Amino acid sequence: MIKKIIILFLFLLTLIACSDEKVKPKLITLNPEEGIPTQESWNSKIVFSENGDLKAILFSDYIRVYEDKKYTLLDGVKIDFYDEEGNKTSTLTSKEGKVEDDTQNMYAIDSVVAVSDSGRTLLTDELIWINRTRKIKTDKFVTILDKDERIEGYGFESDQSLQNYVIYNITYQTDLKED
Repeated sequence: MIKKIIILFLFLLTLIACSDEKVKPKLITLNPEEGIPTQESWNSKIVFSENGDLKAILFSDYIRVYEDKKYTLLDGVKIDFYDEEGNKTSTLTSKEGKVEDDTQNMYAIDSVVAVSDSGRTLLTDELIWINRTRKIKTDKFVTILDKDERIEGYGFESDQSLQNYVIYNITYQTDLKED
């Protein structure tokens, strides 16, 4: 009886091992124009500081550095921005990003959401963070939401905490205050 069970087990094991279904490894598709990155990193956390003061923390699912082209590409981006006292002032998320090596300017691309510590929310398709001035801007369509109002329009510029902002071509505005 035990001999029959062992033979049956070995027969089943052989059948399973001879399956046509192959396990394929996950492939990362590269854009041929970009070439092969000089560095790659997954599930990364990068801390930005200036003179010992915390300025921002970047989280990314996948980072590709292209030293010859002087930029870095990011997938799955989240950035926490901090003020002079080290308090978090805003968070920005996007599906993709790009950082220029020379200027350290960052482009947030696709499904960009920026939320300030006061609850003000910015929604857009593309946003540029200018490192030198610590400002964010875009010429794309934007929506600003907070507890009091909703504003939509084209063209936007703000400090990185979303406290002082300008929408250049307002297309819609409504008061959300409850009376």
